[in-house]
Amino acid sequence: MDEALLRTLTPAVIGVLGRRGADFAAAEDAVQEALVEALRAWPDDPPRDPKGWLVTVAWRKFLDAARADASRRDREMRVEDEPPPGPGRAVDDTLQLYFLCAHPSLTPASAVALTLRAVGGLTTRQIARAYLVPEATMAQRISRAKRTVSSVRFDQAGDLATVLRVLYLVFNEGYGGDVDLAAEAIRLTRQLAGLTDEPEVAGLLALMLLHHARRASRTGAGGRLVPLAEQDRSRWDTGLIAEGVTILQAALARDRLGEYQAQAAIAALHADAQAACETDWVQIVEWYDELLLLTGSPVVRLNRAVAVGEADGPQAGLAALAEVSPGLPRYAAARAYLLERAGDLEQAAELYAEASRAATSVPERDHLTREAARVRQLPRP
Repeated sequence: MDEALLRTLTPAVIGVLGRRGADFAAAEDAVQEALVEALRAWPDDPPRDPKGWLVTVAWRKFLDAARADASRRDREMRVEDEPPPGPGRAVDDTLQLYFLCAHPSLTPASAVALTLRAVGGLTTRQIARAYLVPEATMAQRISRAKRTVSSVRFDQAGDLATVLRVLYLVFNEGYGGDVDLAAEAIRLTRQLAGLTDEPEVAGLLALMLLHHARRASRTGAGGRLVPLAEQDRSRWDTGLIAEGVTILQAALARDRLGEYQAQAAIAALHADAQAACETDWVQIVEWYDELLLLTGSPVVRLNRAVAVGEADGPQAGLAALAEVSPGLPRYAAARAYLLERAGDLEQAAELYAEASRAATSVPERDHLTREAARVRQLPRP
């Protein structure tokens, strides 16, 4: 196959979809999926009109995504802005779709990616960002998952752990990303908690509620990002916090610790502090130790290093950060923060600027740019 031809045709196909009414991001996403399909199909059956083939397939992909997005928005319109406490409403078919997409024939990673794309309403780019992989890699993974399930009967429910992972990622994208899906994720997790007594389901629900309680204070005027330490804690939703803590305590009492319970315990310690200076960082580090044993996640290791810096001083935090790969997203921002606290203002400012260039959202980019400017203006020793 002539991959150079595909690269040459891509802008033209995106332009055609744009003229048909697709916005640029949606057109780009649809063309990406069409290119993946071309890589699979063309070697055995090359089309006579490559551009026409790509336009037809990309337009079909766009329409499928638009219908899925419309369906998702319709579900969201049935959910209040702030999810109410107590049991979830009667179960609809959305949760069932999550389980069906987590089909046993798929690997957990492929099942999560497929569900996020087909049911969760996330774009391929958003899913790739959550998994820390290139967009093209994720597009291929989703395409393979679709092919795998295209010939199977959806008569077997998927794995609970996979569904929890999907709900967790949907909430994270809704909480801090471009699409507001947080309330929908909470609604579905409430339903799931009413169907099973698995402690990790309760742990995930508690985690969502504790984070959602801070929603109103996370942004300032013009969408300006407000870091946790600077948030107005009087705006935190104490009702959601109380509910989240109660659910978490009941889950921990089962003595079957999992990663969502550990994350919720960290969130609860932040919520318990009346001011940032009263945060129990020593306990938070202990919970990160538990979380690291459960997951081995490099992201957890990065967050733990920042917590160690708060509990034991910036030099201890930098020593812990030395165990983290510098290529990890937000590594530069974490190191900049610890270096600033250690007094190395020149390098801290450089790293804040570097982190801003790698930011995945406009609010994060602007925040890190302001941090770089602020540190440059601080008096030097």
